[in-house]
Amino acid sequence: MSTLVAPVAPGARPFSEYAPLPQDEIRARTWDAKRRLGRRVVILGHHYQRESVMEFADFRGDSFKLSQLAAAAADAEFIVFCGVHFMAESADILRRPHQTVILPDLKAGCSMADMADLEHVEDAWERLTRAHGDTFVPITYMNSSAVLKAFCGERGGVVCTSSNARAVLEWAWAQKPRAFFFPDQHLGRNSAVAMGVPLPATAEWEWRAHDLDAANARCFQESVRIVLWRGWCSVHTKFTAQQIVQARAEDPAVRILVHPECTHE
Repeated sequence: MSTLVAPVAPGARPFSEYAPLPQDEIRARTWDAKRRLGRRVVILGHHYQRESVMEFADFRGDSFKLSQLAAAAADAEFIVFCGVHFMAESADILRRPHQTVILPDLKAGCSMADMADLEHVEDAWERLTRAHGDTFVPITYMNSSAVLKAFCGERGGVVCTSSNARAVLEWAWAQKPRAFFFPDQHLGRNSAVAMGVPLPATAEWEWRAHDLDAANARCFQESVRIVLWRGWCSVHTKFTAQQIVQARAEDPAVRILVHPECTHE
């Protein structure tokens, strides 16, 4: 991941110097730099960005789609990813050798991705495989760090997106009887239940417990088919079943779309 860099270059100014500038001047400078660089740079804007950022984006989309688009932009030397750290890492994995991926703010993070680190995942894996033997396929959501993606690859696992999680679980269970899914418990649970897996066959791994074996006793039961890391999206879990009840009461014809990162309820 050596090409994932902050925007520092000889003669470059820190962002703090730009903050006091009028918005019109910032826009003018940005458009001027974009014109001068031309096809040498491609700017990716994640759906979650403000419109004041998105107006400069060459492509808009979710994290995986943007990484694919960046990889297809063969002429671009510089890929500026207006998103969070794991997104830029994903683009860096898919980039061409001559390309450099730039994350404007290296501190930009995803709370869910930050809930699973290599040390805790390795510890959980060791405990689970000690109890169940070689019966697990590790699966990490796209919204995770590059080191966790590598962890899965090294152990015969896979990376999934929200749209292909079901297909990935089908593949995993064709390999081995159990899946270890991280970092988003809700995507894993919702996908498994939609496939007919009963809730009692799912178990949640509480990685912050003082006594891990005691706190995660259900994960060691023979009937468990999927162990779910106790991680979640801080935004999607704000939605509640009561909000849906209220929306339907106000408009019985309303159509409700639910992302699989929301709670099962």
